[in-house]
Amino acid sequence: MRCVAGSLLLLATTIAWPVFASDYPNKPIKVISDSAPGSAVDVTFRMVMWLGTAVGQQVIPIDQPGAGGAIAAHAAAESIPDGYTLFAPALSLFISLPGKADNLPLILPRDFLPVGSLAQLSVFICASPQSGIKTLPDLIARAKERPGEISFAATGIGRITHLTGLLLESRAGIKLQAVPYAGGPAAALTDVIGGRVPLIIEGYSGLAGAIQARSINVLAVASAHPLPDFPNVPTVAETLPGFAAGGWQGIVAPLGTPAAAIQKINASLRKVLGEAELAKQLALRGAYVDPMSPTEVNAFINAQQEQWRPILEAFEASVRK
Repeated sequence: MRCVAGSLLLLATTIAWPVFASDYPNKPIKVISDSAPGSAVDVTFRMVMWLGTAVGQQVIPIDQPGAGGAIAAHAAAESIPDGYTLFAPALSLFISLPGKADNLPLILPRDFLPVGSLAQLSVFICASPQSGIKTLPDLIARAKERPGEISFAATGIGRITHLTGLLLESRAGIKLQAVPYAGGPAAALTDVIGGRVPLIIEGYSGLAGAIQARSINVLAVASAHPLPDFPNVPTVAETLPGFAAGGWQGIVAPLGTPAAAIQKINASLRKVLGEAELAKQLALRGAYVDPMSPTEVNAFINAQQEQWRPILEAFEASVRK
């Protein structure tokens, strides 16, 4: 009986565990994202279609926004772990507020297996012309005079745009009012341009048209160092030394995905990210290629979770008051 039970267990394990084919991939690969259409993450996410040139199969991006990212995470986690369904989460899903949505924040490798990295995304702080705010020091001075009165548009509570605002409050010793928007930056930008909300914190791709049309004033970029493609935009760190915040887009796989599939996707991703034209297209959108190994992705996420923990804990404490 023990022998039969052991044989059945081995058979069940063999059936449940995906078999890696030597000709992988031999059909299209789906990549799920929680991003809203038009957002900075979505624009970068669409670049994964370039991956198809390296793997030799069509790569199909699928947007599944909603529930703070939990909908996309559930869909990806419940997929067959055969290397044909991947997940491209934004950094926000790893540093999300606990309890904000089921199974968030995500933890590696508890929830998914790290595969690779796409890009680092720059976050810009901009102001409505009607606000009269033209520089970051100007904003800080006004916010100190009027604590809690100056609001900023952010695409979702707990997203990196919102957290960047919280970090700015903490480092500058000011109090702002977050106004969350769902469905991408379009609605938020409309209110900022119209003067109904004085500030917006968002990735460049969501602001590009307004910035180029000079419909909003660019105050600063939250990257640790000046961006080569935006030489005239000061960093927040020039006013608040050591300040650094930004988005990130990576790729992970459902638990149980064969290591060989992960290695092949990582190698293909590195090859694509090494193409000058792709790097150029991303840079024009405020995103910069950042290839990583699975091990490096895991270390990066752990470091980000540690960096943002004090900000998240302070925000949770303020909400409970």
